[in-house]
Amino acid sequence: MNFKLFIYNSTFNMIPLEHFLFVAAALFTLGVVIVITKRNVIVVLMGIELILNAANINLVAFSQYDSALMRGNMFALFVIVIAAAEAAVALAIILQVYHYFKTANIDEINELKG
Repeated sequence: MNFKLFIYNSTFNMIPLEHFLFVAAALFTLGVVIVITKRNVIVVLMGIELILNAANINLVAFSQYDSALMRGNMFALFVIVIAAAEAAVALAIILQVYHYFKTANIDEINELKG
């Protein structure tokens, strides 16, 4: 069974690698812009997830050239697991910060206390 059905279009021609790289670059750029410009912690976390998804697209796109070992797919799965754990920990921290400061804006959180 061919597990790479997602990279074929309706005429069964391979989609060029450049298309995947362009989409990944656009997602990465959008994620960086969101992280730099937004002040809400939840939105910044979403920007970080976009950056990780751009890396996953690159890993899966390059793994089509290493079909025997599928290293890119395994790395992408690893990144997804790490991103899920990171999101859970980050949301727990955000909830505690919101409980203490009563805000989720990065600019308004100006002190750390133990």
